[in-house]
Amino acid sequence: MRRTTRARGLAAGALTLTMAVTLVACSTDDDASSSPSASSTASASAEPTTTAAPTASAEDVAAVAKIKVTGETGKEPKVTLPETPFTVGALVIRNESDGKGDEIKAGERLSVLQLAVSGADGKTLGSTYPDKEQALLLGSINENLEKELVGKHVGTRVVVASPETADGTATGAPQTNVYVLEVTDAKVVPDRATGEKQAPKDGLPTITLDSKGKPSITPSKADKPTSLVVQPLIKGSGPKVEAGQTVTVKYSGWLWDGTAFDSSWDRDPSTYAVQNIGQGQVITGWNEGLVGQTVGSQVLLVVPPDKGYGDKESGTIPANSTLVFVVDILDAA
Repeated sequence: MRRTTRARGLAAGALTLTMAVTLVACSTDDDASSSPSASSTASASAEPTTTAAPTASAEDVAAVAKIKVTGETGKEPKVTLPETPFTVGALVIRNESDGKGDEIKAGERLSVLQLAVSGADGKTLGSTYPDKEQALLLGSINENLEKELVGKHVGTRVVVASPETADGTATGAPQTNVYVLEVTDAKVVPDRATGEKQAPKDGLPTITLDSKGKPSITPSKADKPTSLVVQPLIKGSGPKVEAGQTVTVKYSGWLWDGTAFDSSWDRDPSTYAVQNIGQGQVITGWNEGLVGQTVGSQVLLVVPPDKGYGDKESGTIPANSTLVFVVDILDAA
């Protein structure tokens, strides 16, 4: 799979920590919009791009220490910057206060509320308070943020100062934005799909699971489907996945002939979080195929070229490829 980078910062409109190059561990192509499919295959390489990030100076840390955050937890805080414009040269994360809820553990899915403030003038850029919680999957975010959260407790608040650009593009004017993130819940994510087995239709690849649930494939000798195939292999008992949610999955992908090209099962962590499913930074076959499936399910997706990469080559995936995925839907929030 290609390893690509995202040039966007913590976009004020999106208000999601996993959109930021400084905070995420996985990313997609900047030129994705030119593709007839969505931006990438399943994860656009769910492995992180290993580029050295700048290190915060003592002056950066001291400046962030002067940011004042006031207000009760659960309610939108007030953020007062020590000066405007407020800038730092590198990402700085500060624990504002610990919570009184359950301890936050590695690998959990967190529900978070977030406030974003412009370092340029101190004005609020956006807020998910009071009740627009977003999902944050530990293991898929910046390791420094994860270290700050793991071991704390539900209710904890952190302050993040992030050097970005005013318009969220790689070439925009430099600007530091400040975020307050509050953890409102922490949930253990299952490690495999569970539910009632479903009989697949004739002509599809045969999927076999090992003792841990990792799938392998026996290719079909039938003609390739020309339209998207969505075949549940295990029917989970959870709620239906809704457009706009963050979906936590494990997946494996093959070409129609059975050639493997990617599997999250081979990585640590093996789970992968898809933001804004339905319009997420994944191929069209995923955006269309996962919405409406139930949490806990395992789904076989056969993705024709027009809902995958089209006539473009992508790493080891040839142009005009029909793709086969087995996706375990572990959580949606």
